[in-house]
Parts: sequence; structure tokens; C-alpha cells
Amino acid sequence: MKRSQNRLIPWVIGATALLFAGWLLQQLAAALTPFAVAAVLAYVLNPAMRYLAGKGLPRPLAAGLVTLAGMAATFALLLVVAPMLFKQTQGLIDRLPVLVDFAQGRVLPWLRAEFAIQLELDAAGWKRVLAANAGALKSALSAVALRATQSGFMLAGLLFNLLLLPVLLFYFLQDGPRMAATLATLVPRRWADEVTALARELDRVLGEFLRGQLSVMLIMAVIFASSLALLGLESGIAIGVVAGLLVFIPYLGTFLGFALAGLAAALQFDSAGEVLLVLGVFGAGQLLESLLITPWLVGERIGLSPVAVIFSLLAFGQLLGFAGLLLALPMAAATLVICRFLARAYFNTRFYQRKIRNRHQNLV
Repeated sequence: MKRSQNRLIPWVIGATALLFAGWLLQQLAAALTPFAVAAVLAYVLNPAMRYLAGKGLPRPLAAGLVTLAGMAATFALLLVVAPMLFKQTQGLIDRLPVLVDFAQGRVLPWLRAEFAIQLELDAAGWKRVLAANAGALKSALSAVALRATQSGFMLAGLLFNLLLLPVLLFYFLQDGPRMAATLATLVPRRWADEVTALARELDRVLGEFLRGQLSVMLIMAVIFASSLALLGLESGIAIGVVAGLLVFIPYLGTFLGFALAGLAAALQFDSAGEVLLVLGVFGAGQLLESLLITPWLVGERIGLSPVAVIFSLLAFGQLLGFAGLLLALPMAAATLVICRFLARAYFNTRFYQRKIRNRHQNLV
């Protein structure tokens, strides 16, 4: 009895430590955001870091160059995309009153002709309402942007995170192996081989998954934005970028882009064929992403189902806020890899193997 109690002590201690760590992470969720962003970027940029170090560059210099290049690319993307999104969103809001003309001239006659449904629409009244609300939406959008730049506390926090991010990224890139080695020394020696194998598998799978998923997002953003721009959709770049960056949530990016682009096309174009072409961009994009791009860049390394992805985003977002959204997919992928590792270990146990032999003997 005493021996069994002693065996339970490490498990109780481990479970208590795990619960405490989860509680602590939840309490520090706001402070974790720059660390989460830096950790994700470090995983994405680690191949470039290894390449430069392999060419003979000192590790601090290689980490500095990769950090500068990564942050420059990130800030350049934000400086180009953010104003464009803001401008095109305002343009889309300006066109909301045209929705009434679309309903009056196309939707209602189609309903009368096809289904004999008689509906009346106060076009003038709805135009006034939409025009007033459009102005309010634009004012609110401008007010949010102005407040974000004028609020001292918010601006100070943003600047602090922007300054902290490259520092964290540099140290994650430079000291990643040393931190991993330090953690490895804490593992009991009898478990060292198994934990090392698991850590290597986690590192490989997570790195490939994050880099592949980010590549899919950027490629789909370029495909959607360029296709809609070529079709002449006025808000096409903004809609395409948003839809492409949201493809990591299964079907959400395509569905949102389909709805927004369809609405914008209906307000802008007079031909149904042009509207169908705009909608076809997202249908073709979904097929391209599902059948070619994601299998090529991400493959079946993780095997997360769409339900698991959505649940992970909701759960980690609820627990850790924005940091949880950043860490949701890596944590879900890590959990899946660990579960597979534990399953393999279980299948190799004497308990499991003996159960198979006994069942075979009973059948014989």
C-alpha cells in the first residue's frame, strides 16, 4: 500500500505543477503576447538562422541579421497593407447606400418573376439610414485609429511591444539551443532518451507546420488579392488579404471573402457574369488551397481536423486572449504529437501486448 502511494506522488506533483502553470499562463496572458509572437517568428525564421550559421557566421551575427530581415519584412508589410485596408474599407462603407438600388432594381424584380413574391421597399428611407450609418461607421473607424495613436497608455504599450519584439526574437534565435539544453538537464536520466526523441519530433513537426501554414496564408492572400484586383473589384485587395490571412481557420477565410466580395461586386458591377467571376475566385481558391497548396506546404504532418482547429482557437483564445490565438495551433499540434507518442509507448507496454496474447489464446 505504501509503495503504491509513493508511486502516485510524482504524478500528483506533476498534475499540480501543470495546473499551476496553466493558471499562471492565464493570469499573464496580456504580457505573453510579444513572447508568443517572437516564439512563432523564431520557429519560422530558424532555417535561415541555421543556414547562415552553417556558412560560418557567428551565431550572434546570424541571429542579428535574421532578426533585422524578419522585422523589416514584417513592418514593411504592415506599413503597406494597413493603410490600404483602411482606405478600401472606407470605400466599401461609402457604397452601402448603393445596396438599396441593387435590391430595388434586381432582387425584388427577380423575386416577383421567379416566386411571385410581392415586396415593397422604401428606397429613399433606407438610403438615408444607410448613408447616416455609413458616416457613423467611417467616423468610428477613424476614431479608433485616432485613439490608438493619441492614447498615451495604448501608444506606449504598442511601442514597448514593438521594441521588445526584435529583442525577444534575437534571443530566441541565438539562445534557442542553449535553452533547450538547459531544459534537457532537468529531465530524469531514465527518461532522457524518450524525452529527447519526443522533443526532436515536436521541434521538427512544429517548425514545418508553422512555416508551411504561414506560407499558405501569404500565398492565398496574394492569390485572392491579385485575382480580385485584376477583375477590377474596388475593394478587392483588402478583401483578398483578409480572406487569405484567415485561411488558417478552416473555411472561414473563404466564406468571409465570398460574402464580402460578393456584396462588393453586386454593388459595383452591372453584369451578373462579373459577379460570378468574383465569386468563382473563392471557389477556385478553396479548391486550390485544399487540394494543392496545403498538401504541398503543410502535408499530413499534423493531421489536425477542422473541428480540432476551431476548438483550439476558441479554447486558447478564451483562456489566453490574443496570445492564445497565436499559440492555439502550435499547442494543438504539440498536444497531438505528444498523444501519438504516448499511444506508441502504450502499444509497446507489456500490459497491452499481454492482453493481445491472452485474447489470441482464448480464441484458439
